[in-house]
Amino acid sequence: MIRSMTAFSRKELPTDGGTLAWEIRSVNQRYLEALPRLPDNFRDLEMPVRERLRHKISRGKVECTLRFKGDTSKVADLRLNEGLVKQILATAHTLSELTGGNAEISPQTLLTWPGVVETPETDLKGLQAQAMSLFDDALDEFIKVREREGAELRKLLEDRLDAIRQHVGSVREAIPGILQAQRDKLAARLQEFLANLDQERLEQEMVMLAHKMDVEEELDRLSTHIDEVRRILAEGGAQGRRLDFLMQELNREANTLGSKSVHVSTTQVAVELKVLIEQMREQVQNIE
Repeated sequence: MIRSMTAFSRKELPTDGGTLAWEIRSVNQRYLEALPRLPDNFRDLEMPVRERLRHKISRGKVECTLRFKGDTSKVADLRLNEGLVKQILATAHTLSELTGGNAEISPQTLLTWPGVVETPETDLKGLQAQAMSLFDDALDEFIKVREREGAELRKLLEDRLDAIRQHVGSVREAIPGILQAQRDKLAARLQEFLANLDQERLEQEMVMLAHKMDVEEELDRLSTHIDEVRRILAEGGAQGRRLDFLMQELNREANTLGSKSVHVSTTQVAVELKVLIEQMREQVQNIE
């Protein structure tokens, strides 16, 4: 299935230690650029996150943001390390006696002393495991969003391909009539300047003109490229680069068709083809 490179997903999970939330978003990029944004306590997850992205995504600038909101109810479980407080106060008293100064410590200062206030231990490894499980869920949803948008892009491209094929068919039908009209026009002009028309020379000129106007090869290539684009769309997967190359090839054939045009109808078709191909090229830039 064809995937878009633009998508967004969000997953949230309440845990005993707090709430975990992942947001994954991506935009167009010629290659894969993974940008994990993690809280300090979850820095160990950066490489696992990158590995999962590399295994499941080929292209795009992908931002993966993890947010963690601790459980505020745990504040009620704060405990004072009384033994450490007594040691600090005793040390301050001894320092006062030795220096003859005032080494008293205020309660506010004591609270900021490392280890004086003990908080419940958090199961960090368990939280990290839950975060990675939640990331897998968010990534699966993210890929599904890419696939849904890819299906819309495929439909848009196939509509344009149908229009291009119709234009190619109209040119094929028109070419014999255009050649005959050019033949009659050339013969009429020669009649004006030549008293005795050299029929053999006229035929030579018409052969040269027909060769110059021959666009069968361009029409065949356009049809071949259309078939190849359809095959790639049906095959699915990471096909953005191949589709982009085919857009260039389609545009080249449309340009050649326009340069060989000797009639307003084929010129108009060449212009219309370029418009359709450009519309397709813009959308192909969104495909993984």
